[in-house]
Amino acid sequence: MNTSKRPVWWLIAAFIGGMLIMAGLAALLTNIQQRKNEAAEYPAIIPIAEGELDPAVWGLNYPRQYDSFMRTQDDTFSTPYGGSVVYSKMERYPAMARLWAGYAFSKDHDEERGHFYALTDQLETQRIQLVEQPGACANCHAAETPLLIEEMGWDAFNSTPYNELKANLHTNTSCNDCHNPQTMELRITRPALLNGLEAAGIDITQASRQDMRTYVCAQCHVEYYFAGENKELTFPWAQGLNIDNIESYYDGYGFKDWTHAETGAPMIKIQHPEFEMWSSGLHAKSGVACADCHMPYMREGSVKVSDHWLRSPLSNINNACQTCHQQDEVALEERIVTIQTRTAELLRLSEEAILDAMDAIVAAKEAGATDAQLAQALQLHRRASLRWDFVSSENSTGFHSPQESARVLAMAIDFARQAQIEAERLTSDLTEQPAPAGN
Repeated sequence: MNTSKRPVWWLIAAFIGGMLIMAGLAALLTNIQQRKNEAAEYPAIIPIAEGELDPAVWGLNYPRQYDSFMRTQDDTFSTPYGGSVVYSKMERYPAMARLWAGYAFSKDHDEERGHFYALTDQLETQRIQLVEQPGACANCHAAETPLLIEEMGWDAFNSTPYNELKANLHTNTSCNDCHNPQTMELRITRPALLNGLEAAGIDITQASRQDMRTYVCAQCHVEYYFAGENKELTFPWAQGLNIDNIESYYDGYGFKDWTHAETGAPMIKIQHPEFEMWSSGLHAKSGVACADCHMPYMREGSVKVSDHWLRSPLSNINNACQTCHQQDEVALEERIVTIQTRTAELLRLSEEAILDAMDAIVAAKEAGATDAQLAQALQLHRRASLRWDFVSSENSTGFHSPQESARVLAMAIDFARQAQIEAERLTSDLTEQPAPAGN
């Protein structure tokens, strides 16, 4: 065997390997440059004024984003547990009427439409006629909010009755809610989130762009309450983000939203804690932002932009899910719906348990039990309802954090059954007659 030619072949192999490495580096540098070019794809041809609320004006510079955002007016997409088609949740889940007895939500609670209708739907709900709401309710529903806060001051904005403030509200969701008009950088325009993050020990100045792709959503998709005489919009995060932390915060504050009409328990109405629930889930821990799934990147020719048609990933599994999960679309959809269906089953079991507890408390009252005697049962009713509502009013039906949703609902069922047992024990004690004396 002639070995004299071996060095030649090694040289050829080394040359080819070097060429491949250089080609790879060239491709990488080209990709990086493409991303930089995409970041500056639209120079600001028309200057956008600070405080400009009309999305159409922004759309002159950013037509792709504007066109996709305008699709949020599509109210025809339905999912098994949500979507954009309006329906009465009171009719679909009749237990809600009793669970919220004495509160405005027991009269009117519909599936919401897209961001295009954020203000429109609020102005049409019966709840603003049934209860005098503070102006802080406009925080998430009207694009005028930052301008009104600047003009009126934070305290006055919160405390002015909503029905007085609404004459100044004309615009649904706007680009200005999340973007700096000069730089298009993501920004926070709602003071309540800044206050909430500070209370939770989160330094917003250290937030990455990926963090901001969640924080802009957390301006609104959160649990909140109106604190003090000024009804200041407040996120109850000082002790943490999970329901146990939030319950402890409310208990320490001595807070209640209303008194339950049937049992007399001091109740809390949970709003829509998507940010809090997401925070405990695997996607959050893996660095996945809200926008990655609800506003995923899409390509139009050589251009990559964030899809501003904010909607359920079930309507967009290819871009929303398959970017990370290399599985069949049908299998991914089946997995999502399975999680939601199991969560929905636990929600129905929770409702059944809470209604049984309520019936037992009412029976104990009718048997003569005082509020002092029922204090433990009433507190358990509050704790069970708080947890059921935390999952029920969170818009993913368990998907944002399946294990946490199951844990919270298991506790809801447990507390409800404890309340039922305590109330039934009281009724038994009060109705038990002494045995007749012997002859």
